Amino acid sequence: MGGMHDVTQILRKIESGDRQAADELLPVVYDALRRLAASRMKSESPDHTLQPTALVHEAYVRLVKAEDTPSWESRGHFFAAAAEAMRRILVDHARSKMTLKRGADFQRIDLLEVVQDGKIGDAELLVLDDALREFETLEPEKARIVKLKFFAGMTLNEAAESTGLSRATAQRHWTYARAWLYGKLKESYDGEDSMGFSENR
Repeated sequence: MGGMHDVTQILRKIESGDRQAADELLPVVYDALRRLAASRMKSESPDHTLQPTALVHEAYVRLVKAEDTPSWESRGHFFAAAAEAMRRILVDHARSKMTLKRGADFQRIDLLEVVQDGKIGDAELLVLDDALREFETLEPEKARIVKLKFFAGMTLNEAAESTGLSRATAQRHWTYARAWLYGKLKESYDGEDSMGFSENR
């Protein structure tokens, strides 16, 4: 990872109130995750689905000096950037595969399963990403919880802590988001009851 910005330094700048520092974080994290994903995929089968949790964790360990152990606030900033970066990587990856394979069948999506095992098809991911973009414009704080859980692989407790919310509020946000996304995706698939949103940990 030579030549990279010092992520710990960027996190310190964010904590000291430097608003521009947050903008520096996403490209650094994105680049690290993209490299990790590319190297991981070389050794995997072509239809392998990237697993956000493992990649985000590895990027965090590599990019943030262990001895500095950043506070939850700055870890929250890191994981928010990682969630957005992972989302872009997965969506780009799905788009490039979908150009080769049009009209894939829609399968049941279970958000908990996806977080734990990375089980999601390319067509489903693109539809979900479109729905999440719309949700984000309406409910940015609730969408943040979805992104942290879905794309950074956080548990609900971790997502709550990293956003400064109580566990109860995060649970309410997650429940609302699941219901909203369920409705939107149901609409997208002609009313077919094809989304399965599980309760999370």
